[in-house]
Amino acid sequence: MNVYLASSEATEDFGCRLGRVLAATSQGTVFTFEGELGAGKTALIRAILCGLGYSGIVVSPSYTLVESYELHDRRAHHLDLYRISDPSELEFLGIRELPGERDFMFVEWPEQGAGFLPSVDVAVAMAYQSVGRAMTLKARSRTGQAILDMLAD
Repeated sequence: MNVYLASSEATEDFGCRLGRVLAATSQGTVFTFEGELGAGKTALIRAILCGLGYSGIVVSPSYTLVESYELHDRRAHHLDLYRISDPSELEFLGIRELPGERDFMFVEWPEQGAGFLPSVDVAVAMAYQSVGRAMTLKARSRTGQAILDMLAD
């Protein structure tokens, strides 16, 4: 799925819509986000969390590496692995215990955690394009394909 986000408002609208689709699912999902610094990864995740029903402040986990958010009967974990120098460092973060069966995991800079991350459902790539952003979402599992199908409707 290819999407053009012409503005920060378009990013927010799309992220909220994606969050509402995720809220309607019964199982947890893992999303990865790739793109240059400033491409809008954190802004998109913030909007997804809003769509999932989170109304608090969403901060970038650039220095904490992981921020977790309570969502009614589920949790969302936002990871920023930009500062990870060795993927094995994720073991110290308790990465294997982090996501519950119905939790969401949103991972920025996933290449930094190669081999230690759970299976990915949807991979998101963002890039600068004109004044906006071009975004590609690719399903990596049946769950991911079902999410993209619901999003396309």
